[in-house]
Amino acid sequence: MPKEYMSDYINAELSSRSENEGLARVIVSAFAARLDPTLEELDDVRTAVSEAVTNAIIHGYAGKEGSIDLRCRIEGQTLIITVEDHGIGIADLDQAMQPLYTSKPEEERSGMGFTMMQTFMDELTVDSVPHQGTKVVMRKSFRLLPEETSDPGADPEGTAGRYAEP
Repeated sequence: MPKEYMSDYINAELSSRSENEGLARVIVSAFAARLDPTLEELDDVRTAVSEAVTNAIIHGYAGKEGSIDLRCRIEGQTLIITVEDHGIGIADLDQAMQPLYTSKPEEERSGMGFTMMQTFMDELTVDSVPHQGTKVVMRKSFRLLPEETSDPGADPEGTAGRYAEP
């Protein structure tokens, strides 16, 4: 059973400025590091966070000032990331979730934000209420660390995973 500590969560409130997208990536990367992700897994998480925060900045607040709540927590070997804004919300969530759909074609947006989040994370949930905001919850599970996978009763000598001379 994994140990749980008070430090198994983090909350940050960011202003809806484009430079805070990079800050969000750094915060989540540093927090996720305790799960010993591969570089590819970490890149996936960073990309998904970048898309979620960028959506909140560009679409949620449409150039106006606002705040973005970034919350992360660890449950076992699963990282749960929540990105929430209190902006304009999404009128038609089904349409917004479609690949290549963008509400801002004049800004040359690709419309792939939600698709990328779905691709890089294990689970994506989006809740949005017009004129109240949008909440994106993403989950990514990581492999168990070696010390968490061994059954103490299966190796009474405690030699599993150790190098032995032939």
